[in-house]
Amino acid sequence: MTYQTCSLFILSVIVIYFGRFGNSLILAQLQNDIDQLKADFNSSHSDVADGGPIFTDKLINWTERNEKRIILSQIVSMYLEMLENTDKSKAHIRHISEELYTLKNSLPDGLKKMKDLMDLSKLQMTDLKIRRKAANELFSVLQKLVETPASLKRKRSQFQRKCKC
Repeated sequence: MTYQTCSLFILSVIVIYFGRFGNSLILAQLQNDIDQLKADFNSSHSDVADGGPIFTDKLINWTERNEKRIILSQIVSMYLEMLENTDKSKAHIRHISEELYTLKNSLPDGLKKMKDLMDLSKLQMTDLKIRRKAANELFSVLQKLVETPASLKRKRSQFQRKCKC
């Protein structure tokens, strides 16, 4: 897949995944806007294919709905960052940005989870205080790890029976 179709593909995945058809988003109009954006960036240039896709390859490993929300929220944020540095006087850029902001607002938990992952990657595991805390939490972490999906489902259904909401 070339970069030329990559942007449309990613946005289509995001749109379809979060069910925004029929609301305010018309994919055909967005296709026209994306085509204009491609022209703005001269995305038919030969170097676009170098190194392969930047987003679509990342989606392959994210299979579960909640996982996809995490990666898609980050991708939406990156598109918004890209569009922040473009000419917002152009209608197609404003329209794409508006739709992406709408999608971003439907993904608040994904952004939080992505931040949590980034925070974990920054932990200095050579720091003695961090190691003490980690050792203190190890049993609880292992308990979470060995919980089976069936036991989690059972806990949820038991809670729903108790809750008289």
